[in-house]
Amino acid sequence: MNHLTAALRVTRSQTQIWDILPDGGTVKTVLLVVLTVFAVILIVALVLWLRERRIYRRLNHLLDTAIEGSLLGETFNESRYSQLESKLYRYLKSSSLSRRQLEADRAQIAEMVSDISHQTKTPITNILLYTQLLQECGLDGESRELAEQIMRQSEHLRFLVEALVKASRLENGLVAVRPARYPLAELCGRLAQDLESRAREKRVEMIWDIPPDIVCRYDPKWTGEALANLLDNAVKYTPAGGRVTISVQLYELFCRIDIADTGIGITGEEQAHVFERFYRSPRVAQQEGVGIGLYLSRRIISDEGGYIKLRSKGKGTTFSVFLLR
Repeated sequence: MNHLTAALRVTRSQTQIWDILPDGGTVKTVLLVVLTVFAVILIVALVLWLRERRIYRRLNHLLDTAIEGSLLGETFNESRYSQLESKLYRYLKSSSLSRRQLEADRAQIAEMVSDISHQTKTPITNILLYTQLLQECGLDGESRELAEQIMRQSEHLRFLVEALVKASRLENGLVAVRPARYPLAELCGRLAQDLESRAREKRVEMIWDIPPDIVCRYDPKWTGEALANLLDNAVKYTPAGGRVTISVQLYELFCRIDIADTGIGITGEEQAHVFERFYRSPRVAQQEGVGIGLYLSRRIISDEGGYIKLRSKGKGTTFSVFLLR
């Protein structure tokens, strides 16, 4: 009896389902509508894809011509996307003109720097020469002192002009720093020879701890300039009887050169400014210098892909130069 009742219920349910299904003609109509909607969606998607591809190719063409520096006159219609292309074209054209103006300004700066270097070198050399001849003429005490003052100030002026020319060339990309792999001991040997007489005169001990097999990436001329500035400061601000130690430590990516002195040190407030151009601590105002050596050193090392760190607590200072290996 229970099975018969369940069978009747299933039959009744099937009858109700079939009652709500459409007949054959209605099914065809529904399928036609679905296919039509699908076709419309496909066509719209294709149109949008083609438009997007056209815009992409158009914008890509504009960017390529801008990179090559050969933007030519372009025509645009009044569509919304063409207006966007027109704005991008005007921007790229303006950027191209700005780049050309920048290159022209750089060339003008290069010419000006060259003129300054040439025009000042000869007069300063002549002043030094005439002062030296004057000193050889058997001057008395006061005249000799005045001649020595002229000599010192002329040397100071020559150093300042040379430093400014170097800084200007580096800042404007007129000098390319070209690092390559060289033995570090060779560079340090030349620096030691240059500083030997000055350190001996001031009675400052120079300790070089440079293994002969260390090789790292640097430009011999400009890295020598950067390290010479740091070493010159170390000797200058270390009192008689002190010492300057140069050591090396290798890392996976860098070679660290430490220049540690036993000098007067650098206060915490001064450490934030020592690499600024023309900055000089009030504590060393009476010392010779123009405040551009550390600025040049950091600029040179940075252009080589390295950096400089400073540590100083109370007495003594350590400059760490990191060069790529």
